Amino acid sequence: MAKHNKIGVIGEGVAEKYLKNKGFFVLDRNYRKKWGELDIVVEKNSVVHFIEVKTVSRKSYGGKFEQEINNYRPEDNMHPWKLQRLRRAIQTYLLEKYRVSDPKWQFDLICVFLDYEKQVAKVKFIENLIL
Repeated sequence: MAKHNKIGVIGEGVAEKYLKNKGFFVLDRNYRKKWGELDIVVEKNSVVHFIEVKTVSRKSYGGKFEQEINNYRPEDNMHPWKLQRLRRAIQTYLLEKYRVSDPKWQFDLICVFLDYEKQVAKVKFIENLIL
């Protein structure tokens, strides 16, 4: 597995643990279709949340790690083609899993910041983004 893939897997694991600690129930992870992938699908309070996970890894350089977390905007990396793929994957998921009902749902973004030297991870949770 390539290094960036390992970092992504670690980030998704951190995000899943974070969500469970916040009371979310995990429905699916890495739901894949040829036209898109959903990293994590969770539910809380009868709302289905489709979670995109972005992982950023850095070595620590004094206080710069905290500064990077505050200045980094993972939503800026959500390019139109990525959003289109996510929309299609969400539509497919809803059609497959919720044939009878039409659940409330939203799209969320989690950014996981990994600090290799300190072996810590910080999570930034951005809820209810518009697709």
